[in-house]
This record gives sequence, C-alpha cells and structure tokens, in this order.
Amino acid sequence: MVNWQPTASLETLRCRAKVQAQIRQFFEARDVLEVDVPVLSETGVTDLHIDCLHTQVSGDIRYLQSSPEYFMKRLLASDSGSIYYLGKAFRDGEVGHRHRPEFTMLEWYRAGWDECQLMGEVASLLCELGLKHSPQTLMYADVFENITGLNPHSAVLAELQSRASHISGSDFSDESRSTCLDLIFSLSVAPQLPDGLVFVHNYPVCQSALAKIGKDQAGNTVARRFEVFLNGVELANGYCELVDPVEQKSRFDADAVLRQAMKKTTMPVDTKLLAAMESGLPDCAGVALGVDRLLMQLLGIDDISHVMSFGHIGHSRE
Repeated sequence: MVNWQPTASLETLRCRAKVQAQIRQFFEARDVLEVDVPVLSETGVTDLHIDCLHTQVSGDIRYLQSSPEYFMKRLLASDSGSIYYLGKAFRDGEVGHRHRPEFTMLEWYRAGWDECQLMGEVASLLCELGLKHSPQTLMYADVFENITGLNPHSAVLAELQSRASHISGSDFSDESRSTCLDLIFSLSVAPQLPDGLVFVHNYPVCQSALAKIGKDQAGNTVARRFEVFLNGVELANGYCELVDPVEQKSRFDADAVLRQAMKKTTMPVDTKLLAAMESGLPDCAGVALGVDRLLMQLLGIDDISHVMSFGHIGHSRE
C-alpha cells in the first residue's frame, strides 16, 4: 500500500505555522526586512563539507541553494539594510533523524553589527519562541581542550588525524586539519556540551568559512564565528562576515583545491558575489538557523520528519 499521508500531525503543523508567524513578528518589530531570493543559481557553495543538488534548466546546470547567503549579500551591497529570509534550502547527502536534503532555513544579516550583538539577538529570538534558557557562552578552544585534551590551535595535524581516526574508526591520515577538527568536535565535543542554550565562538582559523579573522584573549588567530547548540543539538551557525573580496576569492580558490583532492565536483566561483563585495559589502554579522531542528526542540520530537508535512525520503544515516 502506498503511504500518502503526512509525516507530521496536524497539531504539529499548526505549531509550525505559529512559530513561523512569531519569527516574522519578531523581525518586523525590529525593522528587519524579509526578502525572497532564488533557490536556483548558476553556482553553488565551494565549502568542502556541503554538496549541492543540481538540475538542468533549458539545458544548463543550475544549483539548488544550500543557503540564501550569496544572494542576501548582494542585497546588502545594494544598501538593503538588515534583512532576513525564511524558506527552503537544499543539501545533498543530508538524510537522518536530524537531516533532510530539503529543509527550512531562517537566515538573517544585521548591518553594522558584530557577532556578539548577533548572539544576543539569537538568544532573544529563542526566548520569545518559548526557549527560556539562560545562555552560556564558551570559547571553542576551551571546550575542545577540556574534553579532548588537545589544543585545537596548536595541536599538530598528525595528532588530530590520529584522534579523528580513532574516534571514527576510519582512516583520517590524509584528511585536512579542518576536516579532523570537525569530526572530533561533532563526535567527542558536541555530545558533552552542557544542557540548555550554548554559544560556542572563536573557531580555529582553518574553519573560518566566510567569517572575518581576529584574535582571541590568548592571542590566538581565530575565526569570528559562532555556533548555537540547544541540549547538544546544533541549531545555528553565524559569522562576523568577511567583506574583503580579495580574501574571499582566495578562500574560494583554496576550497577548489580541497574539493579536487577529495575528488569532489569543483564549484564555479560566484563572480557576482565577488563583484558585489568589490562594490562595497557593509560590515555585518549573519546567522543561519535550522527551523525544523528548532521545532524538534520546542516540541520534544526526535525525528525531523515528524515536524515536516511530508518528510519521507531516503534512508537514515544516523
């Protein structure tokens, strides 16, 4: 028999609609403009750890966007002011209890803000939605070293590769520093984070992605990036955004080298984003939050398909 029914209850779908309305009210009260941007583009992201879905449009390859970031930054460079997007995003290979290849993302950018101000607003939004936790703010290096005994900034690559191999049961001897840190954090550190709302910030520079580089209190060079965890589950990822087009192009090129080494598709560079940055991307901070995961936390649901109207797809990887 064909299973045609929704995977979420009607009660859950009503809650979902209410939460999305509350999100819009939150930003309207703060004069942050909602924007609708394309989900199809000529380019995808270059990030080694994100695989974009693609399709053909009139014979040309177009990529389903893993984030609205590039389009939103083009709006910021056009003097849009602070903006947000609430809609669909897509990532290949994302199937599990907390993952689907099609999901709902809330992403917003605050012109003239830094990452500390934005962390405060994330906490305010979650509180308004009913998650009334007192947030804890932890330095990546502190929590990583406390749990693993390794300093993520100074540990030699071979040591990180060995630890990642031991934890995963796979061979990480040829993996990059960023990949090893990501694996160790995901499997060893994140599960031991305190319950409640936790902000982890000042990431290793090799995980800077699209964040500015700065210095922490110990003088380490760090990425001005933060992630948000609720009861050990990652909800959001934010940056004090990189605005230098030359540095951005350099990072795109470095990503291409890594993707080639991993025999992954090399993504075309988004030249329109670089042109927008050259014209003047304002100082800003941005964050992307997984709405489906947020709903799971609000409702105490442990399978993402049960907060989606139709979440049947693929096989679980978790």
